[in-house]
Amino acid sequence: MKKKKLSALLAFLLLLSAFAYGCGSSSDEGSGDEASSNQELRVLTSSEIPTMDSVMATDATSFTMLSNVNEGLYALDQDNNLVPAVADGEPEVNAEGTEFTVTLKEDAVWSNGDQVTAHDFVYAWQKAIDPETASTYGPYMMGGKIAGAKEITEAASAGETYDVTTLGVEALDNQTLVVKTAAVMTVDFFKGLMAFGTFLPQNQAFVEEQGENYATSADTLLSNGPFKMASWSGTTATEWTVEKNEDYYDADSVSLTKITFNVSKDSQSAVNAFESGEVDITSKLSSDIVPQYEDDERLVSWLDPRLSWLKLNEDNEYLANENIRRAIAIAFNKDDLVADVLNNGSVAANYVVPADFVKDEDGNDFRDANGDLLTYDAEAAKQYWEQGLQELGVTEITLSLLGSDTDEAKKVDQYLKAQLETNLEGLTIEITDVPFAIRIDREITQDYDIVNSGWAPDYLDPISFSDLWVTGGENNNMSYSNPAYDELIAKAEQTTDTAEKWSYLQEAERIVLEEDAAVAPIYQQSYNILVADYVEGFTHHSVGTEYSYKYISINK
Repeated sequence: MKKKKLSALLAFLLLLSAFAYGCGSSSDEGSGDEASSNQELRVLTSSEIPTMDSVMATDATSFTMLSNVNEGLYALDQDNNLVPAVADGEPEVNAEGTEFTVTLKEDAVWSNGDQVTAHDFVYAWQKAIDPETASTYGPYMMGGKIAGAKEITEAASAGETYDVTTLGVEALDNQTLVVKTAAVMTVDFFKGLMAFGTFLPQNQAFVEEQGENYATSADTLLSNGPFKMASWSGTTATEWTVEKNEDYYDADSVSLTKITFNVSKDSQSAVNAFESGEVDITSKLSSDIVPQYEDDERLVSWLDPRLSWLKLNEDNEYLANENIRRAIAIAFNKDDLVADVLNNGSVAANYVVPADFVKDEDGNDFRDANGDLLTYDAEAAKQYWEQGLQELGVTEITLSLLGSDTDEAKKVDQYLKAQLETNLEGLTIEITDVPFAIRIDREITQDYDIVNSGWAPDYLDPISFSDLWVTGGENNNMSYSNPAYDELIAKAEQTTDTAEKWSYLQEAERIVLEEDAAVAPIYQQSYNILVADYVEGFTHHSVGTEYSYKYISINK
């Protein structure tokens, strides 16, 4: 959406809110200890919702909305602890750590009144792993984790028959779900996996009744979580609302009655709307806005484990050359980028597993072993570049850079273009900035040369990053392949010993960066948003869904 159109939309909404909310204020006079009678929240977000079908979701926006209108077996609470959701307590696990039995809450129901059953989980998971569904995350999240998943995917790839009922999930009865895993798992790892959006249930009768229209609008969705979708016209919608789900088993603990979401890709427009009292929570702020709120208590900041990097498509004849990839990876100054362009607390990333993400029982960070890899070195970049050009027999190369259309993304892409073209003589970078959903689709189909992409972890384990680069992986999408890397990931998946697992993953990280220069890390993201002082219980997560609105209340 262009700035002028967005500003006009926000101006209209401001006029509308004056009638609806009596020109609410975010001043200190508005804060208090008692909940307001008006429990309606207004939120800005930076992108439209690409999908509301849990088996097709691949992005943070979709998973965040899905996890606020639905619940799986387990979920993250306000303190980021894994707690039972639809599950009625802890799972029972066999001695080998390969079979988990989960009893479901009897009072968990869908928004149409149907009981949430174990069959709903079986149906959704089988749908996600079925190659005919063409889910990206189904094979990714289940392969090597849920028994039978990898075999189903491999059989389909080989053109052989497969049976989705061989997936390691079974409903013993309506309230008892048995999950068989492909590898030994700890209870915490299992619960963390089950908290992710791909493992949400679906009501088979409702889905099949909707047919191809399922999850295309609010009318074609069911909810079993704290909220339900009240209005949403589809993936191009720039406004939608959710309302409290009165049928939710824990409805008494949910204060908010309604949340209105509007898409705002321009930080200044978002701030203007916030300061005028039009919205209560902004979308993520761009770097030029953050310093203005440095000492403001309404600014909420955190260093996120999300990493940004350049994926280099090796189907491109130039990027198939290791020296060309290595030159690109070390030809831009990351420290200047985070200090001068971003200036929002983000840090330079010389790694593909983030810092301050996971620590062992002694408090040692995963990053301690490898430290920095593939660091900025303009002179070395020039040498690799010249060698690569000679090997290819060319003197000039033109590559496209695919990015997102937010303010921050555009600034980063322009900086990268300037750095790469300055330090690598003969390189021309052509930038294409597109809406988030389109960028995701083009990345999945490998319709790019270089894409400014990134990753946020799905669960609290370094392998959530490490297994991205296995040969043929659902999220590889750049034709990178190294048998040694694949072997290390396979070994890591078969052990529950933390030290042993980390040693495999740390060596794998060294291979993908130092040996192969397969991906070019940029920075580890710091996020900054404005939250009105009368909004209590704002909750963000470092894995899976970004925000949980269940715990928020309006107190003014």
